[in-house]
Amino acid sequence: MFAINHAATALVLKRKFPNTSMVWLLVSVQFIELLWVALNYLGIEVTTTDTTVKSIANIHLAHMPFSHSVTITLLLAGIAWLILGKVMRRPTLGIAVAIGISSHIVLDLLTHSADIALFPGVSLRVGLGLYSLPFVGFVAETVYGIWCWWVYKGSRMLLAVIVLFNLANISFFTTSIIGPEFLLANHPLVIVSLIFVQIIVTLYLVGRLSRRVPETQSVSRSTKMGVQI
Repeated sequence: MFAINHAATALVLKRKFPNTSMVWLLVSVQFIELLWVALNYLGIEVTTTDTTVKSIANIHLAHMPFSHSVTITLLLAGIAWLILGKVMRRPTLGIAVAIGISSHIVLDLLTHSADIALFPGVSLRVGLGLYSLPFVGFVAETVYGIWCWWVYKGSRMLLAVIVLFNLANISFFTTSIIGPEFLLANHPLVIVSLIFVQIIVTLYLVGRLSRRVPETQSVSRSTKMGVQI
């Protein structure tokens, strides 16, 4: 799943855990992907491409047994819950962050082909492969992002950002629309870098645009407007 829709997941978590800092939620939903970026830069995990890249089908997450492992993800979520919930005695934060970390692998299991490891060192890979039906995958991703916004009851600007970032990825889902993907052939670390930039930008925008005006300020403004009228 693309960065904007992982970031949008934090909106649903914020609705469920309103007193939890959005920063924690945003980092948690993309923690797995940030780990993937770091491991690719270190050469521990590997991304490859076909000789020509026309769509997402030509980009392969060839080796990622650690970052995108079902077992490792659950372990990281458990560690987060243990440290935040038990050691730091912030149980709600611990649960929220654990769910955020877990959400990433759940969403990727839906969209990825069979490239997600159950456990490092085990050859069995899983994934429902929604991306194998490109148009369906694009629509599903976009609808999911909008649904997250709807659950949160966000601003129109936040909705616009979610929709526009999804539309920006449309050329990866069809060969009939020419986009920047043809420049990515044989440049796997460029792909990793672009994803990293998308992660940072989308986390910032979702965090920034999800801020709500405190109720006291809202009442104060309404009062002032009433006096002016």
